[in-house]
Amino acid sequence: MAIAPALDLKEEILRLKKERNAVILAHNYQVGPIQDIADYVGDSLGLAYRAQETDADVIAFCGVHFMAETAKILNPEKTVVLPDKDAGCSLEQACPADKLAAYLEEHKEKNYYVIAYINCSAGVKALCDVICTSGNAPRIVNQAPADRPILFVPDANLGAWVMEQTGRKMDLWQGSCYVHVEFTQESIQKIKDEYPDAVVVAHPECTTAVRLLADEVCSTEKMIHFCQKTPAQNIIVVTESGMLHRIKKEVPEKNLIPGPTDHCACADCRYMKMNTLEKLHACLEKLEPQVELPEDVRAKAEISLVRMLEQSK
Repeated sequence: MAIAPALDLKEEILRLKKERNAVILAHNYQVGPIQDIADYVGDSLGLAYRAQETDADVIAFCGVHFMAETAKILNPEKTVVLPDKDAGCSLEQACPADKLAAYLEEHKEKNYYVIAYINCSAGVKALCDVICTSGNAPRIVNQAPADRPILFVPDANLGAWVMEQTGRKMDLWQGSCYVHVEFTQESIQKIKDEYPDAVVVAHPECTTAVRLLADEVCSTEKMIHFCQKTPAQNIIVVTESGMLHRIKKEVPEKNLIPGPTDHCACADCRYMKMNTLEKLHACLEKLEPQVELPEDVRAKAEISLVRMLEQSK
């Protein structure tokens, strides 16, 4: 059977979306064609709000597994599908729920207030007091009780940056995003030397050495505002490569330079790039793979997620 032209595939996705009463949510790191067909493209915080607000029957989540889980946590009665069930996350893998539970039990005398970066499993969210994203982490940490020590999981780089922003001391789980730690001071300095007038905007999942080179450190959504407002024409964007597609649409007049790693000219997340238009079409057609969660885990995770959304307003 001949493969349908790309235009037909997009038309079929839109037909299925209407037929299923579905909404397509896409993260900023998704491939361009998926971003272009999505109803909403954004960062984890924006996507969480859209998942909470939607009146669709089906949520097709184009991102990684923990993001689709987040949508299911907030919408237990809805069908949540993702194009590729194997689209995971190195941060989620760095902090398994059983290991966090064991750590909390071992150190229960500390009575930790646990703040989890949203890049974690539903099981981890169920063990936490509140969730945060890179966009709201300082705000969430500033609202933590002053009389309890904070355990921040799973991203140590984000946690270190939040401590710098807030002055709050935290114990950090030693997880990291494999993409963002590939950016090095040397690789970014090399491109800065090539574009001496360029400004650098970097994600807080980057290492301290890289963040020190940046003119702005912020979430993916805030990167757009920075690029719109800066008078600089050349902007080095130090995050996953999919972000450049979104910024180019929003700020077409600027010259966006992908932050290079020591290995390549730009950084792709192998998990984010597992999703394709073909897989999106298939998941809308078959309504699978679906995200399912044990109700006890989902209900506990919902408490920490809703607390984040309330504290972010």
